[in-house]
Amino acid sequence: MSEITVRPLGADDWERYRSVRLTALQESPDAFVASHAAESAEPEEFWRERMERSTRLLAEVDGEPVGIASVGSADDDQPETAQLFGLWVAPEARGTGVATALVRAGAQTAAEKGKRQLHYWVGTDNGRAVAFASGFGFRPTAERRPMRVVSSDDGEEELAMTLPLSGDRGGIAQF
Repeated sequence: MSEITVRPLGADDWERYRSVRLTALQESPDAFVASHAAESAEPEEFWRERMERSTRLLAEVDGEPVGIASVGSADDDQPETAQLFGLWVAPEARGTGVATALVRAGAQTAAEKGKRQLHYWVGTDNGRAVAFASGFGFRPTAERRPMRVVSSDDGEEELAMTLPLSGDRGGIAQF
């Protein structure tokens, strides 16, 4: 496989983001709260506003999109925390390092915005996702919430895993 590149998308890249997002919704409908039908009907203004709310990251190989992820604020109660969400990798690129490259770029983006930690929500029953996040350096927190989309892979509850972005990272490789 060729080199994986990850870049943040700007406001004018809304069409590129829309295209990859709709592909993700169609390919993995159970992984997202939104549906392909609902989002494909949204006007340009919806997509432009979405680009302003969070940083959208696009992974590419040879100029072709192979994954996306988003980094945004966790919530008003945790201004030092960013959240990684909407992570998707094209089936043909799974297991090639694309998800790792997206998470690494997400952590770097959050750190550059002055955030001290990055949260990533995963289904408590999704051992593969928990193992992936743990291998990257995320650690489970006590925060739990009901799954917004219940699937047999994820279970009915998700947990917030956190990655420290500054200070002692416990020997975790820097992003």
